[in-house]
Amino acid sequence: MAARCSGLGGECGNALVELALVFALLGIPMLLGTVEMGYVVYYSVEISNAASAGALYGMQSATYADAASIPAVQSAAQAEAPDFGTKLTVTPTTYYACSLAVGGTQYPIATYTLAQATAACTGTSNHPLLFIQVLTSATATPPVHCPGLPATFTLGGKSVLEVEQ
Repeated sequence: MAARCSGLGGECGNALVELALVFALLGIPMLLGTVEMGYVVYYSVEISNAASAGALYGMQSATYADAASIPAVQSAAQAEAPDFGTKLTVTPTTYYACSLAVGGTQYPIATYTLAQATAACTGTSNHPLLFIQVLTSATATPPVHCPGLPATFTLGGKSVLEVEQ
């Protein structure tokens, strides 16, 4: 080793010291930030999947999508997000929409009957369809925190499915 460093004039370890400084100043924060964002992405997927699970439960039939089944829809969604459990906020809503304007006006079943929704869907071959929408949200706190990033993240999911009739 001494033979290799003899022509360097005493600068034999400078590159290694510079690498250690750069890694300490840039590498470790980047690694921590990557780990933290990985947790946030994982939690986001879990919360979105919970919304899908709740909507899948509610779309089985109109009896699963009515107001009496809201606790069951919430339980199905919360079971899909074990990292959050009951801390996961689940908001299911059911509504009618006209078949020719699915993204248009919504007629919530809490205030509209099927007959009222049918009367609102005018035109030939235009009929009401029943949908369930499940919104989920939770506050996630990753176990690793990188300075410069928020300590908590509020994440949400949404799923809308047509109810089987």
